[in-house]
Amino acid sequence: MTPEPDPRRASLGPDDVPVIARRAAQRALARDGERAAGAAPAPVAGTVTGVHAAFTPEPVHARTDGAAYENANPRARADRAVVSADALAKVPDGGRYVVEPGARITPLAEDEAHRRGIRFVAGAAAQLLPAGTLRVAVASDHGGFVLKGQLVLLLRELGHVAQDLGPATDAACDYPDFARAVAEAVAAGRADVGVVVDGAGIGSAMAANKVPGALAANCWDERTAKNAREHNHANVLTLGAGHLALPAARAVVAAFLATPVGGDRHARRVAKIRALEQEFARAPRRADTFDPTR
Repeated sequence: MTPEPDPRRASLGPDDVPVIARRAAQRALARDGERAAGAAPAPVAGTVTGVHAAFTPEPVHARTDGAAYENANPRARADRAVVSADALAKVPDGGRYVVEPGARITPLAEDEAHRRGIRFVAGAAAQLLPAGTLRVAVASDHGGFVLKGQLVLLLRELGHVAQDLGPATDAACDYPDFARAVAEAVAAGRADVGVVVDGAGIGSAMAANKVPGALAANCWDERTAKNAREHNHANVLTLGAGHLALPAARAVVAAFLATPVGGDRHARRVAKIRALEQEFARAPRRADTFDPTR
């Protein structure tokens, strides 16, 4: 007859290891104290003498309030609320889902959000923003530095929150670094949309689109800005300071931010773009067989 498993042992998980180690260390210290006092240590059932248990607590990361809470409280994972894929059913494609502090997002929910361009926003941060206010990550290279500063002022005029990710001066710099910073902020949910300005806007779009979750579009007038948002669900706008005067750039940014993402056939086609991204992200990297010397 197979003995029934011990329910206490079956309920143990990775987060219980630090607790068990801490208790073992406390028992060992207590026994050492008894020996120092000349008293015989009382036997403890199920323990082995001569073994030192030590552990290093997992650092508390500041990714989200929920992650920090979970890392600081080993038993929190079992007690907190769960955000499942079903919870995203009523969220429009390209929309935001407010995650309350301490909630856990399931892997299926993360995949669904990535596929549909949904951004998770911490509850505390979302409640501080008035309805319709967007968090816009903005950056440039040296060629777009002046226009970037002017667009930051425009965003504030429109009532949005501008997150200036640099550079701080117009000294020569590389646009891929700043395009990446904006794309990562959007993909991670720290910003709702992004704007990157370089000389032509083309290189920044290429760089930003290498970040999973970013859909960057280089736009040069109001028509392309509206199309990028409605048809393609673009969440990063790239601009060419060498081709756009300030009035035109202002119009493009305003049109981009005011246009909602489209559903139905647009959402279906964007889902195929997301599927391509996931497919090639999972595929093993193949060696390049092209030899330019042949």
